Amino acid sequence: MGKEIDTFLQYLGLELNLSPHTVTAYSGDLKQWETFLTNGTEPLDVTSVTASDIRAWLLHLSNQGDGARTMRRKVQAVRSFYKWLMRQGVVESSPAEQVELARTPKRLPQLVRMQSMDALLDQDIDNTDFEQVRNRLIVMMLYETGMRRAELLTLLDRNVDTAKGELKVHGKRDKDRIIPFGTELAEAINSYRSLRDQVARGCEHFFVRENGKPLYPMLVYRVVSQALQEVGVTGKRSPHVLRHSFATAMLNDGASINSVKELLGHESLATTQIYTHVTFSELKNNYKLAHPRALNKGG
Repeated sequence: MGKEIDTFLQYLGLELNLSPHTVTAYSGDLKQWETFLTNGTEPLDVTSVTASDIRAWLLHLSNQGDGARTMRRKVQAVRSFYKWLMRQGVVESSPAEQVELARTPKRLPQLVRMQSMDALLDQDIDNTDFEQVRNRLIVMMLYETGMRRAELLTLLDRNVDTAKGELKVHGKRDKDRIIPFGTELAEAINSYRSLRDQVARGCEHFFVRENGKPLYPMLVYRVVSQALQEVGVTGKRSPHVLRHSFATAMLNDGASINSVKELLGHESLATTQIYTHVTFSELKNNYKLAHPRALNKGG
């Protein structure tokens, strides 16, 4: 490996104090890049590398099956190397800056189908059992309000108003927002409060354990995961999946994207717009399943 790359790797480990794993990843990517450019037969002249050389390397990576995410990481390694070379005065500019990074495909959020949520929330439970009632309400509240797990954990009892059908959550960037809810959730809240006051009266937090102490993140995750597993949901079964499902259900039923943005507490409309892709994807799937000529036409 060229002396400049060796010195750069030492800089990453000793001066930037990056982890050995990260330094090893940089080393592998830069060694692969150097080998491609020199065929492994001569030292790399870092001053003669062009943007075309790097694009040729990316084409080679693509032909050998590397994905967009992997190629982005490798180009970033070369960019970091050239930024360091520029600071050292070895080169005046970076050829890697002229190379557009490969675009990574956007992952659509996973969601739970409405039928599965109906099956889950319509299950019979022991309405005298505090834990069963509380756990049902955790799932119901996440799904019917779209709040984040962290917001549910910090929800205060005084901020849940069943008479008005409103609750106030403390969200990201220390911003509060009001979320409306319906009569079904209000009834479930009243039932839970009645049982909660028998085991832990005068709680500041809305959701508590039987000892009166607040919930913790893993408990909420386990409650949601187990509930979704019981109705056959595969893949990811996290509280955030219920937030995704809330947003998608709202848009599918005609809510405006700006309304959903406010309910979710998103700072930017662009964050909310990913759910429009989800609903269109669902629309396409429904078309393929329902239209008699969809399969013949290739969807």
